[in-house]
Amino acid sequence: MTNSPRATRKEWTALAVLMLPLLLVSMDVSVLYFAIPAINADLEPSGTQQLWIFDIYAFVLAGLLITMGSLGDRIGRRKLLLFGATAFGAASLTAAYANSAETLIAARAVLGIGGATLMPSTMGLIRNMFVDARQRATAIGIWQTVMVAGIALGSVLSGVLVEHFWWGSVFLVNLPAMVLLLVLAPLLIPEFRDPEPGRFDLLSVPLSMAAVLPVVYGLKEIAAEGFELPYAVSLAAGLVFAVLFVRRQRTAASPMISPALFRGGHGFGPAVSLNLISALGMMGSAYFTTQYLQSVLGKSAMEAALWALLPSVLIGFAAPVATALVQRGMNRAHVVALGFVTSACGYGLLTLAGTDAMWTVLAGAGVLACGAVVIGSQLTDLALGAAPAEKAGTASSLLETGQEFGGALGMALLGSIGNAVYRSEIPSSAPAEAQETLGGAVAVARHLPGEAGSTLLAAAREAFTSGMQVAALAGAVLLVAAAGLAAVSLRKVRVPEKADAGAESEREAALV
Repeated sequence: MTNSPRATRKEWTALAVLMLPLLLVSMDVSVLYFAIPAINADLEPSGTQQLWIFDIYAFVLAGLLITMGSLGDRIGRRKLLLFGATAFGAASLTAAYANSAETLIAARAVLGIGGATLMPSTMGLIRNMFVDARQRATAIGIWQTVMVAGIALGSVLSGVLVEHFWWGSVFLVNLPAMVLLLVLAPLLIPEFRDPEPGRFDLLSVPLSMAAVLPVVYGLKEIAAEGFELPYAVSLAAGLVFAVLFVRRQRTAASPMISPALFRGGHGFGPAVSLNLISALGMMGSAYFTTQYLQSVLGKSAMEAALWALLPSVLIGFAAPVATALVQRGMNRAHVVALGFVTSACGYGLLTLAGTDAMWTVLAGAGVLACGAVVIGSQLTDLALGAAPAEKAGTASSLLETGQEFGGALGMALLGSIGNAVYRSEIPSSAPAEAQETLGGAVAVARHLPGEAGSTLLAAAREAFTSGMQVAALAGAVLLVAAAGLAAVSLRKVRVPEKADAGAESEREAALV
């Protein structure tokens, strides 16, 4: 065994460059929150077009992550990164000056393609540039923090830009960063690819998309509209294609996802599964906290977004603390379990929230997010350390796809619990629209005279808060169970800290 080669100033500078696309890709998930009203006034989209403007980015991103991760392993991760940056920049420019809803939808779809190339490329490159386990853990902690912070910043940035400029400015902000990436990446980031990739399995591409997209769509619609037959059919269809996709990976001569990733007891499978559960908890809480700030407390969208930034202050400390604990000898299984318990405590705070408890809700969201960052940083480091260097892009794409599934499942599962409690507690005498959702009750209350509107609004807020409390209790129980699962499934898993044949292959895979 020889000491792992340590990253130099060049690699750390390259990491800073890689954070640019990651920040923007994560911001684009939420950057339309405040721009939609201005877009509606300018482009006049139909209701269906408005939904596609908002959702097409996330759907395309989720559907192509696995394909792009595998493609990057084959053609080179830096090459794919540069392609994605070019596509992302061009699509941002098109979206900014779109003169029709159809053009904006198409541009958002291309943004999703670009995002699907950028996310696994950045994580895969980190795996290759930082061979030393301790340095890699630090780099991944930074990656995780930037990704979570980007989602929080996106909505606030869109509010500021739309307030002072036109709605297209929320897309133009991407251009300087992408130009900088295109200039600096060839100078600072070496190329890596699988030296023996095999043929690219084209059949796996539609199979992977057919497995991912119907499931994500079904879960999101169930969260928004409740359990209905079309959404159940969508889920079932996705699961059928998922079975076919897995079968293809087991039998193909050159599969898109090597089954070897899940063998050998190195922790890759448990890491992907536990990361999915963490994303479930994180997005499940966001479903309630965003509505609570606006519809229960009556904050404007901009005020709610600014207050929602406050919990992000704690996030910057979570990953470094978790990394330090592992590096000082604490078992990674116990650190991940501690992260789940921390997130469960965040849900515990939400169970205590009444209809006027902003600080309790913000504290709960902050504690929950800290736990999620601890979990994400450690599981990402574990998964990438367990994966062969030449499969880093595929490994990262599986982690990110799992996060997409987990987020959609969290909104569907916990959202459904909360909605069921809401509908059981809202007075049966309330208008039908008010009995469905809190948003519907707020809309109805605006048109009711005097005391009637106030009474309905108070009842709806109480019902929603009760639903949030019950869903938070369910979330806490689920995360405590996940803590136990992490402690058991990861207790014997270790990430090598010395260079071995895998580290040597990483250096050989570097083409520049």
